Amino acid sequence: MRWHLETARRLSVIGNSIAGWIPSSPPAGVIGGRKAWRFPSAAFTVGVMLALVPRPNCTAAPAAVIGNHRAVYDSHGTLQPWTPWRGAIDREVNWYLKCPVEHGYPRFVYLTFMDGNYQAIANRPSFIPATQDGMGIISYLKYYHYMGRKDPRLLQMARYLGDYLVNEAITPDTGKYPRFSRSTGWQEKFPQPPDCGSQDDQPYEIQPDKGGIAGYALVLLYEETKDEKYLQQALQNAHALMANMREGTALNSPWPFRADYRTGEPRGAVSGNMSFILRLFDKLIEQGYPEFKPARDELWKWIKEFQIPSLAQDGLLWVQFFEDHHELDNRTAWSPLNLARYLIEKQNALDPDWRQDSRVLIEFVNRRFITVRDGVTVCGEQTNDLDPWGGILSTYGAVLAMYSKATGSIEYQAVARQSLTYCLYAVDDDGCPSDRATERGRGGWQEDAHTDKLHNLVDAMTAFPEWAR
Repeated sequence: MRWHLETARRLSVIGNSIAGWIPSSPPAGVIGGRKAWRFPSAAFTVGVMLALVPRPNCTAAPAAVIGNHRAVYDSHGTLQPWTPWRGAIDREVNWYLKCPVEHGYPRFVYLTFMDGNYQAIANRPSFIPATQDGMGIISYLKYYHYMGRKDPRLLQMARYLGDYLVNEAITPDTGKYPRFSRSTGWQEKFPQPPDCGSQDDQPYEIQPDKGGIAGYALVLLYEETKDEKYLQQALQNAHALMANMREGTALNSPWPFRADYRTGEPRGAVSGNMSFILRLFDKLIEQGYPEFKPARDELWKWIKEFQIPSLAQDGLLWVQFFEDHHELDNRTAWSPLNLARYLIEKQNALDPDWRQDSRVLIEFVNRRFITVRDGVTVCGEQTNDLDPWGGILSTYGAVLAMYSKATGSIEYQAVARQSLTYCLYAVDDDGCPSDRATERGRGGWQEDAHTDKLHNLVDAMTAFPEWAR
C-alpha cells in the first residue's frame, strides 16, 4: 500500500511500541471487549496508522463467529465475506420482499423495531418515519437501477415507503411547519396523531433536517414515477424549511435540531445534518423552482464558511442527528460522512475544494468514531454510542469507497471493503438481517438493518464492481 510520509512515520512509531500498549485482557470499559482484536489485518489501516484506536482486548486468534456466521479470514488475517456480497444482498432484499403487507404497507415501513419473524417488538413501540422510510426510498431506487430497472417489485417497495410518508406521517395543516414530515411517531399508526413525537422528541416536535431527508427522497421518487403527490410533499417540506430558516452562525445552524411544529419554538441550537436540506433545495431548483436558490445559497455559504471549518476546531457544528438523543455535545459520524458523499457526487459543480473538504470530513470521523472489532476497522455512530450499527458502518464503507474511486487514491480502499464485509455478517442465511454484526441477532432497528444500509452497498459496488463477486 502507498502511504503518505506522515502516515508512514506514525505507523513506524506504532510498530515500535505496539507490544507495550496492547493488554492481554480487556481493560475496564473497553467497547467491544467481548470480541477478539487482531492487528495484522489491513482492514484497520486508518485506526492504527493514525494511532487513534482505543486500547483493545487482544487475543491470539481471530473471532470464531461474527454476527450470524462463522468468521472467515485469509492467511494474512483479513476478513473475507461469509458469502459473496451480491448473494448476501439478494438474500436480504428477497427477505424484505416477503414481508407481510397490512394496512396497505409492508410491516417494516411502519415498524422501526421489527423482529426476525416480521413482528413488532412490543416493548419498543417508537418509530422514525422520515429517516427510516426516506433512506429506504433512496435504497430501493438505487437498487432498482443497479439491477437494471427490471424488477418492478423494487420500485413498488419505494412507492410503499413514499406513500406512508405522504399519507400517514405529516403534521396537521397548521402552525409553523404545516404538513411537514414527522421525525418520530409510533408503530402501526395510520395516520400518525398530531402529538406523535417519540424517542427524544416532545409530542409536538419535528426535526427540520428530517424533512430534508424525506423531501429529497420524495423528489427522487417523483423523478422515477412522475407521481405528482411525491413532488408536492417535497415542495411542502421545502417551503416550510425556507420560511423557518434563520441566520447560521458559529454557534447555530440555519435550523435548530428540533422545533415545535405549532409555534416554531426551537430546541437544540445545532443540527449537524444539513446536506439533505441542501440536496432537497438543489433538486427542486433542477425541477424548475428557482425560489429556493437564495435559501440554498445561504445554506451552502454557512456549510462552507462555518460548518466545515469547525471540523478543525471543536466540531460542535456537527452535533445532533439521531432521534433518540439530545446531548448538546453529541457529535455524529453520520452527518459529516453524508456531506462528504454529496461533495464526492457533485465535485466541482458544488465545491471546487471537494477533494480537500471530503477528506477533512472523513478524517474527522477517523479521529473520533473508529474502533477495531474482530480485526476490522469499524465506525461508530456518535460520541455517545460508538457501536458500529449497520447504517453508520455501511455509510462509512460506502463513502470511503466513493472517495477512493473518485480520487484514484488507495488510502481508504481496503478499510472500505473490510467495513462493508463486516457489515454483511449481520445477514442471516435466510436473508433476515440484524441491525449490527457485533452479535448474533435478527431484526432490530430497521434503518440499521436495512433501509439506511442497502443504498450504501450499492454505492460501493458501483464504485468497485469486483467487490460484489
